[in-house]
Amino acid sequence: MRFSSLLLFSLGSVSLCSSSLAQAEMTTTSPQSDQTSVAVTIYNEDLALVKDNRKLSLNNGLSALSFRDVSAQIKPETALLRSLLPNTSLQVLEQNFDFDLLTPQKLLEKHVGQQVTIIRTNPSTGAETQETATVLSAQDGVVLKIGNRIETGIPGRIVYPNVPGLLKDRPTLTTQVQYKGAEQSNLELSYLTGGLQWKADYVAELSSKEDAIDLSGWVTLTNTSGTAYPNAKVQLVAGDVNRVRETIRPKTMMMRSEAMVADAAMPSEQGLLEYHLYTLPRTTTIGENQTKQVALLSAQRIPARKELVLTGADYYYQGQYRDVEKKQKVQVFVEFENKESSKLGLPLPKGTMRVYKKDNDGTAQFVGEDQIDHTPKNDTVRLKLGNAFDVTADRVQTDFKNLSKPNQTQLYESAYAITLHNAKKEAVTVTVQEPINGDWKILNESQAHKKTSAHQATWQVNVPAEGDVTLKYRVQVKY
Repeated sequence: MRFSSLLLFSLGSVSLCSSSLAQAEMTTTSPQSDQTSVAVTIYNEDLALVKDNRKLSLNNGLSALSFRDVSAQIKPETALLRSLLPNTSLQVLEQNFDFDLLTPQKLLEKHVGQQVTIIRTNPSTGAETQETATVLSAQDGVVLKIGNRIETGIPGRIVYPNVPGLLKDRPTLTTQVQYKGAEQSNLELSYLTGGLQWKADYVAELSSKEDAIDLSGWVTLTNTSGTAYPNAKVQLVAGDVNRVRETIRPKTMMMRSEAMVADAAMPSEQGLLEYHLYTLPRTTTIGENQTKQVALLSAQRIPARKELVLTGADYYYQGQYRDVEKKQKVQVFVEFENKESSKLGLPLPKGTMRVYKKDNDGTAQFVGEDQIDHTPKNDTVRLKLGNAFDVTADRVQTDFKNLSKPNQTQLYESAYAITLHNAKKEAVTVTVQEPINGDWKILNESQAHKKTSAHQATWQVNVPAEGDVTLKYRVQVKY
């Protein structure tokens, strides 16, 4: 009985509250022109935090407050409205997000079952005639009842008697608030939204001797959220933020500007929990349906090195093969240290790094690109640019023995000859990396190797200009 009384009391309270909200007389609409400032923090995976400050007149007591020009992809459950003025009290009782925007199709759908006026124009005389029609359906076209006949398609102009109240011309967040304080109020609306993304793009120019790079970084901002953010303070969070998943990315590239001022203000960086927060040095307007680039970093003459790498496969050592690989590709890498001593030393957000090199005429030509992950200070950036054209390899298995005994561990012995071909007019060094699983040892070799990891042997092989060198080795592997 007490529970029933409590339940009735609670339901009565809800009804009273709803009734009070329905009777609220004062509705204040806040357009984007009320905005005094806006701050946007954008994360890596289609998520942003918007803080929208607005100055408006607000009466004491119960009222409805409509914020126009909020993001069309707002997550309403994350919205937080608060007063920034001292000695004020603001309590949000209810909120609604109206995302059903006014379009010809939506207007037609809202009038299903209602009467509209059809205006036809005589193509010969230009005279107009009017008929009353009932909208029967607006799915996959339109179905109209005009008099005693049914017509599909739109036979002329449709005139509607009104615009349904739920249709808005802009995304609008409407709240029912209880307010106490000064009439001129300063409110902050914060919320999470989709439709705002950022990514980092890098342009690196390799020096003629391939021993240094000039590096420029750009932030690409993309706004498909359904509203603009004028003169916004923009911050970017680099890192993998965990999110609860509920049941994008235009490719844009900007070349480094030759006119970039070396001492121009770049984004500042600070640690945020286990992430990095970048703050753009000046406010910027992020237009609706816009992609724009903002300079992230600029550094010159960063020491770098090119490396030619031939990589084998671990299955080579468990069987007999006639020809393992002919004309095997030699990969081209460029790497540099992200250190202050290397004229860099900044946390680098993940992104695409594109590499250029000037030809004999001084024109920068594209030579490859790679994706880098979030790279902390003092780490190494390593880029795979492609495969060498003039440096190739042939690999031949010259011997194989199965030394395994019944009911014992598997034991194999194999020998290989790797011939490196260099068609260039200068000598090159090729790093030969052989992944070998199990317990292994090199029995003999034509030149000394290094055990660079538990399962990898590495050789540095010098190949003369327009010449060949053959690396030979014999290995025993126990599995």
